[in-house]
Amino acid sequence: MKQKINAFEIVLAGLENSLLAITDLETKPSETSWSKKEILGHLIDSAVNNLQRFTEIQYVEKPYIIRPYDQNKLVKANNYQDKEVSDLLNLLTALNKHILYVVSNQTEGILHYQIVLPNKTVTDLKFVIEDYFEHFYHHLNKITEK
Repeated sequence: MKQKINAFEIVLAGLENSLLAITDLETKPSETSWSKKEILGHLIDSAVNNLQRFTEIQYVEKPYIIRPYDQNKLVKANNYQDKEVSDLLNLLTALNKHILYVVSNQTEGILHYQIVLPNKTVTDLKFVIEDYFEHFYHHLNKITEK
């Protein structure tokens, strides 16, 4: 887990420079597709929801049951398309730095707390944290690809 946390710290450290160089952040590929700016917003929504999960699992009844959220409605409700990119980057970075702080302080015991995913699969906190990092990288690649 420590290596994955360190790798994520490195990505966060270079995030602002890599994203501010992108010129087509506001371009929507289609009416129903997200712009790269809206993908940033989706990553913010993901960070908010996962921070709550990573924190709550420490004190709620187990197994922890993940409540799904409607990602499209959140992106629309938060109107990320009209938000300043610098504001989005600041929020995304701050949330993820705190996520790193929270996950860095988990014991092996907490990492193995059971979680029930929306599809009823039972897993553990470690898997959900690692999946969060992979989800972040997936969308970051979508934003940075030409």
